[in-house]
Amino acid sequence: MRHPLLATSLSEASPPRARAPHSPSASLGLQIPAVPMSARRQAWQFAAALVFFHGSEYVLAAAFHGRRNVTATSLLISKQYVLAMSFAMLEHLTEILIFPEVKEYWFISNIGLLMVLISEIIRKLAVVTAGRAFTHVIRIYHEDQHQLITHGVYRFMRHPGYSGFLIWAVGTQVMLCNPVSTVAFTYVLWRFFSKRIPYEEFFLRQFFGSEYEEYAQRVHSGLPFIK
Repeated sequence: MRHPLLATSLSEASPPRARAPHSPSASLGLQIPAVPMSARRQAWQFAAALVFFHGSEYVLAAAFHGRRNVTATSLLISKQYVLAMSFAMLEHLTEILIFPEVKEYWFISNIGLLMVLISEIIRKLAVVTAGRAFTHVIRIYHEDQHQLITHGVYRFMRHPGYSGFLIWAVGTQVMLCNPVSTVAFTYVLWRFFSKRIPYEEFFLRQFFGSEYEEYAQRVHSGLPFIK
């Protein structure tokens, strides 16, 4: 047992404990917000959707047309496309920092995931059904392997590839809970296809004549408000 006076003197003589250094952000009162679990899940799903979509597009294009004929255009990658996807990720990150509660709508995000899955099925069925007749570039000259496809998924829509891509692109933004990009993607893609489809079908009518005319009257384009 120690003497009370001795214990007091030792406690007074002991040096004070060193305090842990404060980080500059803590001293300034700054805190980096934690990324919500839902936002991280959405980002991973978006990355997986991009990889699978373009990877499968490459595999199918190479299988039907040969690897030499596969280009960035074949994979639907352009400057405008890269800018659009970059803007989508920028919106996602910005809203995580400013409005993180927007990313907590699990039900809406799951609807977007379902749209992505359904659109992949539609588009891949279109590519596989058409085979070599499916191309990413509009043909303005008739070739021997170019034939009018009216069976399979083409029995229900004339342009299932376009329909699948539209649903896929918009679905990725619904999945990210990106309100601005969802509206922008829907408007820009619909406007693009509303001009592309009449242009493409002009040549299809030249190639197949009354056969395509009858098919177009019987089957919808597959995109809303585009006959």
